[in-house]
Amino acid sequence: MEFFSATNIQMYVAIGLSLINGVLICFAATKCFQMLQLTGYKTRGYISWLKDTKARYVSRLTLLSCLSFACMLVINALFSAYSSPEGLYAYIGLIFYFYFTVVFCVNMFSAPKKVALKNTARMTRLNIALYIVVVIITFGLIALFSSFESLKLIKFAIICILPMLSPFLVPLVHLIMVPLESLIIKRYVVQAKNKLKKREGDLIKIGITGSFGKTSTKYILNTILSQKYKVCMSPHSFNTITGISKVINNYLKPEDEVLISEMGARNVGDIKKLASFVQPKYGIITAVGSQHLYSFGSLENIANTKFELIESLPPDGFAVFNGENDGAYKLYQRCKIEKCVTGARADSTLKAARIRVDKSGTHFSLNFDGKTISCNTKLIGKHNVENIMVCAAMAVKLGLSLEQIKQGISELKPVPHRLEFTENSNGVIILDDSYNASVEGSEVALDVLSKFGNKKIVITPGLVELGKLEREANFNFGVKLAKVANIVIIVNKVNLEAIKEGIKSTGFDIKNVYEAETLDKAKTLLGGVVAAGDAVLFENDLPDNYV
Repeated sequence: MEFFSATNIQMYVAIGLSLINGVLICFAATKCFQMLQLTGYKTRGYISWLKDTKARYVSRLTLLSCLSFACMLVINALFSAYSSPEGLYAYIGLIFYFYFTVVFCVNMFSAPKKVALKNTARMTRLNIALYIVVVIITFGLIALFSSFESLKLIKFAIICILPMLSPFLVPLVHLIMVPLESLIIKRYVVQAKNKLKKREGDLIKIGITGSFGKTSTKYILNTILSQKYKVCMSPHSFNTITGISKVINNYLKPEDEVLISEMGARNVGDIKKLASFVQPKYGIITAVGSQHLYSFGSLENIANTKFELIESLPPDGFAVFNGENDGAYKLYQRCKIEKCVTGARADSTLKAARIRVDKSGTHFSLNFDGKTISCNTKLIGKHNVENIMVCAAMAVKLGLSLEQIKQGISELKPVPHRLEFTENSNGVIILDDSYNASVEGSEVALDVLSKFGNKKIVITPGLVELGKLEREANFNFGVKLAKVANIVIIVNKVNLEAIKEGIKSTGFDIKNVYEAETLDKAKTLLGGVVAAGDAVLFENDLPDNYV
């Protein structure tokens, strides 16, 4: 009987199995979708995850597929003598496949995640696309193998290969959907552009970029400018064209007078595109460093990309640079429009002095144009003073008085996971600097740690996304850890050896260096070594695509 005959019950069974298998594979591929989303829907980043984790997830799916295939093959062989290929026994093996797949999915969903998959409209479309592809492949395989008498023992067992193919089907459907997603994003961006166009002339637009410090600076500037203006700030780390469009479409209100846009980049030209979209008149460069060196390729590319913001400002624009950072200062020297540099350099317009850090925060004075104000903030660390200085310089340009700036500084609140200071009920000081650490940022964090606690403990996976400099940077990080910390707990194996080698090179007692596969296990180790009065620094927390 022809497989595609309207009277062939096997065809309808194949359709039903294909529909069910599509659902199973979509659930099994959730981890892959999460990684694709974490890497910003970049195929290159997704492939890097597979390589960096040595395809451990693929191995688990392969084991699932092989185990299911073997069980189905054995069942078909055992009962083939008692039943025709179309009989009831031909379907018993499917029970094992469905059971193993469900168990796999349950374990996957119950595993702890640092950043859960966000169920966005784009992710829904990708799931629908994967479902359609899997249904078509499943039905095609069943139809193909049903046509060969010699392959009757394989029968439905062939569909067991789909789970181990899902890590490769996910980027495939992503590429298939790219044209549609581009059109949707373009429409969303056009909507935001039109909204900005209507506000042309009555909206102060400020762009902030830098290798690090962007988000903290954005929050600081928002608080200070709010002393005089109604401000719209992009929440969290919305620093892509899609994220900024979302801010403009969903958050920008008619009464808002200032729009602060954080601008992130991983490739040359990214800032130029963002600046062309927002068209800010004012710009801030927080720092130039080795962050994301892997994707940029060189420090020169990083610096030139940050400078794209300045090049995009109009002739009557205004730019502020953090003079405490050498890379930012070099860009200041290149800048041709009205500009300002902050910090301790001789040509700095705004400087800070008498910086003092304690449990209550940071205390310092700001000197501008011959005038001095004493400031207090709950933010901890010299780096926050640097961020405050560039924001104060911009605030002065926008007409705020020094008293308004002082008041804004006093109202600043710590940004979550960016050297956030707390003291728990057991008297242990916690410095949470777990968000995306950089070489420069880690030095600042260790400097702050040195000022607190009896015993100083650092929990860290090291520094990532530094390309060819990563091993050297983590070796040096280990050297610096040994100078400040009494105990080091290294999380994950990504930078384990480099950090340990750096620590060992100083003569540090290696008995005080612990290893943990996950952050949860690190916290368990911490419970056995920490005491009241100690200080614990959480320096960086690798996202799921490194775990």
